[in-house]
Amino acid sequence: MTSGANNGAPPHGGRDDTNTGNVDSSNQSPTTAPATPGSAPGTKRQGGAAAYPIVEHTYDVIVVGAGGSGLRATMGAAESGLKTANITKVFPTRSHTVAAQGGIAASLGNNTPDHWQWHMYDTVKGSDWLGDQDAIEYLVREAPQAVYELEHAGVPFSRNDDGTIYQRPFGGHMQNMGEGPPVQRTCAAADRTGHAMLHALYQQSLKYDADFFIEYFALDLIMKDGVCVGVMAMCLDDGTIHRFRAKAVVLATGGYGRCYYTATSAHTCTGDGGGMVLRAGLPLQDMEFVQFHPTGIYGAGVLITEGARGEGGYLTNSEGERFMERYAPSAKDLASRDVVSRSMALEMREGRGVGPEKDHIYLHLDHIDPTVLGQRLPGITESGKIFAGVDLTREPLPVTPTVHYNMGGIPCNYHGEVMAGDKNDPEKIVPGLFAVGEAACVSVHGANRLGSNSLIDLVVFGRATGHRLKELIKPGTSHDELPADSADLSLTRLDHFRYADGGTPTAELRADMQKTMTRHAAVFRDSKLMAEGVENLKQINKRMEDVKVFDRSLIWNSDLIETLELDNLMAQANVTMASAENRKESRGAHAHEDFPDRNDAEWMKHTIAWFDGWGGNGGGVKIDYRPVHEYTLTDDAKYIEPKKRVY
Repeated sequence: MTSGANNGAPPHGGRDDTNTGNVDSSNQSPTTAPATPGSAPGTKRQGGAAAYPIVEHTYDVIVVGAGGSGLRATMGAAESGLKTANITKVFPTRSHTVAAQGGIAASLGNNTPDHWQWHMYDTVKGSDWLGDQDAIEYLVREAPQAVYELEHAGVPFSRNDDGTIYQRPFGGHMQNMGEGPPVQRTCAAADRTGHAMLHALYQQSLKYDADFFIEYFALDLIMKDGVCVGVMAMCLDDGTIHRFRAKAVVLATGGYGRCYYTATSAHTCTGDGGGMVLRAGLPLQDMEFVQFHPTGIYGAGVLITEGARGEGGYLTNSEGERFMERYAPSAKDLASRDVVSRSMALEMREGRGVGPEKDHIYLHLDHIDPTVLGQRLPGITESGKIFAGVDLTREPLPVTPTVHYNMGGIPCNYHGEVMAGDKNDPEKIVPGLFAVGEAACVSVHGANRLGSNSLIDLVVFGRATGHRLKELIKPGTSHDELPADSADLSLTRLDHFRYADGGTPTAELRADMQKTMTRHAAVFRDSKLMAEGVENLKQINKRMEDVKVFDRSLIWNSDLIETLELDNLMAQANVTMASAENRKESRGAHAHEDFPDRNDAEWMKHTIAWFDGWGGNGGGVKIDYRPVHEYTLTDDAKYIEPKKRVY
């Protein structure tokens, strides 16, 4: 790719003006941004922020991230006539939504009877009553329409014989308000649903007049008197710095799974939105709740969809026993994810794990007709061969619980509006700032997400945010002046890390942080382990001051970008560990061995946490709380009272 992204065809093959590259969007500047002084490797330092010329852009809406929710929000905003740009650090169809396998939950009732109220009950129960029931009602009622919208957009869902969308059973989804039997609610495109969905959404978004800034890395939010007025970004291709002024910024930056050593997340899942929010002095919510997917391929961490168990797969221990029947007598292998992961961890801890180290479990699909496997689970059949050397039609697959999803994130309401974390007014929003997808915490997932509820979360709340932007922003109205120091934080940080000359390479620090998270915030936790984790992470965070970046250039400087990503991860790892240590109960994915029971009297509340500083400075975590919404959106749904959670 050349540095002026406008000479030659744009990278996405769309209209020539879509990837406006380095063109100033008021069309005042030359096509190629001025070369940055001192950008060659090994040059002397050029005097801080002044060394970086800035390319200016003005939009109504900026969406950061082009996964499922980012694209859906981009479409919604552009459709409403708002001047919209999308900034993404990877090509849109490389976003992590592409890796989602199992399906998207909606109560269509194609394969078994179903009702949105059943879906609501399951989601509330799955969340261990930490989910906000107004947002959950919104999600499940909008779900069928959202799926039909995707179908019309061209998502190639698998079909039943009568032509309707095929739906498969999935963990924690039941008929009759949790009574059972299991319901078939998860709409699937074989086992590549996320892939099918992301491609369809990107194709759709190209028909609207939105500008895509592809392979641009968002650095920091621009805040003015508590209002978000834009975002700073860097073009990875040529190192130019871009200032985007906007009426609204939507963060759709995904999860931060990479603060663990093994995760099903791509290496790009570094929670950049969460990092930017913390640096802006805003809190993150419920960060202690990290979902372990029961079936990551042992040793590789590659995801094997829950759809494998939905299609009839089951787990066994070293004695060949189907042990889930002991832990979840009615749902068995289709209990919710935290329950299955904990059961597997207990089997291994009690010496019934498989293999010489007794550190994994077998997943059996060898009893399923190979034609069915080929039709409905082709992707994981292939993954099994590649990553475990196993032929699924003949032998079991070695699996182990693997970090998969972050229930926590940027606190927001069901319109996508970000919450300020105000002690006196828990519903107070940050004007101009929105969050959607895994980066956000609405919270529909509470303490544990149900499988296939994430893809529906993306499209429903991406769409809701589009509606909200349309209500709030009038196209073509003037923008306020930006604060004089709007670029200072981003450029100071960028310059600081670009010339960081300590003694510890980024990769070494990152591995230490990841191993600490894996050791101290695992499936089972206890006070001693987590307290040590908090201290260890403080020390590792402090060592960010000693980080060493080898490449001083600005063009495709992966060393620099990985260091900026590590800074984002580090803040969120510290917040996660501190929030986990602080919650003295077990709820959903947070299984505290010193406090094995859920304690609604004291802990039926959202944790919100702030992090101080960046790059090893500061490092303090402040913790407060927000009430859980114990009310529904409409009178059609009754508040679901907390009760003991058994499957």
